[in-house]
Amino acid sequence: MANKYIPLFLRHSPTPRVEAFALLAGLEAGVRGILISVMPLALYDAVQDAAVVSRTFFLIGLASLLWGLMVPWATRHIPRRWMYTLGTLLYLVGMVLALTGTPAAIALAILVNALATVTIFVCLNAYVLDYITRANLGRSASLQMLYAAVFWAVGPMLGVWLWTLWAPAPFLVAGAFSVALLAAFWVLRLGNGKQITRARGPALNPLAYLGRFFAQPRLIAGWLFAVIRSCGWWVYVVYLPIFCIESGLGDKVGGIALSCTNALLFSTPVLLRLVRRVSVRRAVWGGFVFGAVLFTLAGLLSPLPWVAVILLFAGSFSLVLLDVAGGLPFMMAVKPSERTEMAAVYSSFRDVSGILTPGVAWLVLLVAPVAGVFVAAGAGMGLAAAIAGRLHPRLGAERPSQGAAGAAR
Repeated sequence: MANKYIPLFLRHSPTPRVEAFALLAGLEAGVRGILISVMPLALYDAVQDAAVVSRTFFLIGLASLLWGLMVPWATRHIPRRWMYTLGTLLYLVGMVLALTGTPAAIALAILVNALATVTIFVCLNAYVLDYITRANLGRSASLQMLYAAVFWAVGPMLGVWLWTLWAPAPFLVAGAFSVALLAAFWVLRLGNGKQITRARGPALNPLAYLGRFFAQPRLIAGWLFAVIRSCGWWVYVVYLPIFCIESGLGDKVGGIALSCTNALLFSTPVLLRLVRRVSVRRAVWGGFVFGAVLFTLAGLLSPLPWVAVILLFAGSFSLVLLDVAGGLPFMMAVKPSERTEMAAVYSSFRDVSGILTPGVAWLVLLVAPVAGVFVAAGAGMGLAAAIAGRLHPRLGAERPSQGAAGAAR
């Protein structure tokens, strides 16, 4: 009887639907959205050096990458539901560390939060690949972004505003969202996902499945799209606010720009229809070309700070489009028997971009101002556009035999 008082979208279903995963993605966006602009600013405020910020994120990216590759091995010994739970608890640990306010504690909080993000990302993608059909992967991705849209749109601006009012405030709010995420996960009762085992053979070590990844060019291309797209977000999230401070525009412009960009997530259903109409290849290629041109122009026109900010804001439209379409080439190429392992490989794009972006920025800042990082990001997007132009033209098109199956969910 008590079940009737639980909202419909929280009731357990023998086969989890796309709404369940969208709810979890939305609540996690509440955690990350509040902190995404606060953490770089808090670290920069503590050390007053963009190069130190880059070095710190570079080292955090290395640690997070190694952690992410270990998650599939860990799930062979620890049930997936407990790994997901560990991810949410790591967020809470990060909030406690950030509340101390010291430079070392803030850096450690960013590290712990990065480990939490990759743990939850691997587990959530493994659940999605278990329960969502290939034809519905695009709908699942767009619905997750739609549920997260409010938090991504309001969070960055709200987080910076709360931080300027009272430094602990954004961390307390993010901690509350972490608790809500943990509660929702256990109410949904996703369990440990589908268990697919091989007929015989010992369990793989944490890195053995990388060979199968490198043997599949489609997976490599899809992963590269995710890495370069994530590098674009890194530049927009971390280096745009620093550029605004150093150019005299203040510490709030970056958060406001990010919130406005994230408001575009409400358009993801429209963008998904656009992707289906023009094909995945054209959408991915067009997104990277658009971003490459505008990010490069922003760097070249940096002596006019407001012009550079406007160009970066316009270029961020491409990042939202790529959030919808950029992950599809990889997800559509994954074999069912390799779901957990390849979900871990895919999740490594966050950590690789977290190493690559601050690493390149560190080198760029030795010879150029922060605006040079924008030009480097534009060059990376240009490379991704060249790769996207070689994708199969019908990638992502619905097959006739999938029409009935796609309608079932």
